Amino acid sequence: MDIAQRIDALRICMKENGINMYYIPSNDFHNSEYTGDYFKCREFISGFDGSAGTVVVTMEEAGLWTDGRYFIQAEEQLKGSGIKLYKAGTEGTIKIKDYIIENLQAGEVLGFDGRTVPSAWAEDILASFEVTGAKINSSLDLVGEIWQERPQIAPQPAMLLDICYAGEKREDKITRIREYMHKYGADYHIVSTLDDIAWILNIRGNDVHCNPVVLSYLIIGIEDIILFAGKGALDWKVENVLADAGVLVRDYNDIYSYVKDFGPGSKIMLDKSAVNYSIVNNIPAEAKILDLVNPSVLWKAVKNNIETANIKEAHIKDGVAVTRFIYWIKKNMGRTPMSELSITERLEKIRSRGENYIGPSFDTIAGFGSHGAIVHYSATPGTDVPVEPDNLLLVDTGGHYLEGTTDITRTILIGNRATEEQKRYYTAVLRGNLNLCDAHFLYGCTGVSLDYIARKPLWDMGCDYNHGTGHGVGYLLNVHESPNAFRYHILPYPGENAVLEEGMVTSDEPGIYIEGKFGIRLENLILCVKREKTEYGQFMGFEPLTLVPFDRDLINMELMDVKEKELLNNYHKKVYKNISPYLDAEETEWLERACAPL
Repeated sequence: MDIAQRIDALRICMKENGINMYYIPSNDFHNSEYTGDYFKCREFISGFDGSAGTVVVTMEEAGLWTDGRYFIQAEEQLKGSGIKLYKAGTEGTIKIKDYIIENLQAGEVLGFDGRTVPSAWAEDILASFEVTGAKINSSLDLVGEIWQERPQIAPQPAMLLDICYAGEKREDKITRIREYMHKYGADYHIVSTLDDIAWILNIRGNDVHCNPVVLSYLIIGIEDIILFAGKGALDWKVENVLADAGVLVRDYNDIYSYVKDFGPGSKIMLDKSAVNYSIVNNIPAEAKILDLVNPSVLWKAVKNNIETANIKEAHIKDGVAVTRFIYWIKKNMGRTPMSELSITERLEKIRSRGENYIGPSFDTIAGFGSHGAIVHYSATPGTDVPVEPDNLLLVDTGGHYLEGTTDITRTILIGNRATEEQKRYYTAVLRGNLNLCDAHFLYGCTGVSLDYIARKPLWDMGCDYNHGTGHGVGYLLNVHESPNAFRYHILPYPGENAVLEEGMVTSDEPGIYIEGKFGIRLENLILCVKREKTEYGQFMGFEPLTLVPFDRDLINMELMDVKEKELLNNYHKKVYKNISPYLDAEETEWLERACAPL
């Protein structure tokens, strides 16, 4: 079936089940950003394969909402589907909630799979329907009914993360959580976010592409702990180690019946913005729900001393790999045929030689020329283009190591001739990157306070980029990790605008995207550290973790002030010191030129 036929088939199912509007998010059952193939209902029904987007289908029309990272991609992938693109966050675009409320009359029914929506979202819709008279049916997986060759959920073997990498015993983490529960009088704590479960139990898995997590749920009680995981996920060694920490294992789907048995008066701590509606809806009405952000969200984001030391080692390994990759491109341009896909394969080959390398932290974005202007472009055999002089190549890439997770973007001049326009934009993006890393601020600031620093050079030019400036990064976990971030607007979700703490790792990635021509993004990961303490309070700052040179051929030095040149020179000095010992003579000579003072 093509996309239009799938929409028609869905509408038949809607009519059979008395559904007037059907809601299809990108989520799995855990509100994950990236999902396994089984959960890609939104992609199946729309053909749009970006990581973020929601489809709403009525009997008359269908719409896809996605954010600015994917506008160009979505316009292309929705052609001929009959699905309308709604550019979320732009002026004049209706919000999904408002669309749902305005297009359902009294007595009409909104359908969705309650396992794929956060409880807070469903409850918010229900509150609105008390006014309009519309209803919900949360028990229907209608896309699953028409998806004839749907992939199966196939749990992969989990592994234990040694204390030399985790830096804290799982038993100690569980004790900390129970102390937090005691503070609020909670009897049970439900955790459904996969990276939190992996962090708490010091386990890692391979159930989600590029995210080393285990498909599971966790319930921590005052006396017992239950891990709900699929058969085959945990071998006898993992089960025995978890049992020693008091963790019992039950089948993945048993959680829905398990929560029904909570006794009257039980206090259940959970985050309604994360735990799915079906779980919360199965908790007896006689139990009391404490809607609180998981304490592990913040604890996980603040890396301990062992994790921090390991992360620095991971970035040296990754810096060596990416530096070699850039050198290889510069050396072989014009001599070796290259394309977006072939250079991606080359980078993975180079990176895989690194000790303790696990795999990519996300699918590499290699966009040449106009493809670089598509923020989250992903090359396919159908879109792959040669990488040839003269234009820009944007490469956004990252890796998982036992020592931590990396994420780096570099924009590289292919050939020898950069235009003044390219240099002007590149230099503005570079200045934003350097100045944000150099920020000096009082403790208590969030990323909302600092985002302006990175955008100012572009805002001064009347330009902007349609994505956040930075996101938190996990430790051998999700490359996008809450709650720390750099963004100039405040999100309405609890725990998403955290104060920047010592030990947090955040990306620093301003950019500019000139549709039809090129894209520029420069990304380093930076570590939040303490600076001096004065009578005015504790001051904070950042240290760069990423160690890869910027492209000197794209810099207009006349547009940089003395301080910015000093920042770049100091950064390149650090890159050369840490990376050159691992390169051969020819690579070292090139790196010395690339890192030479301005």
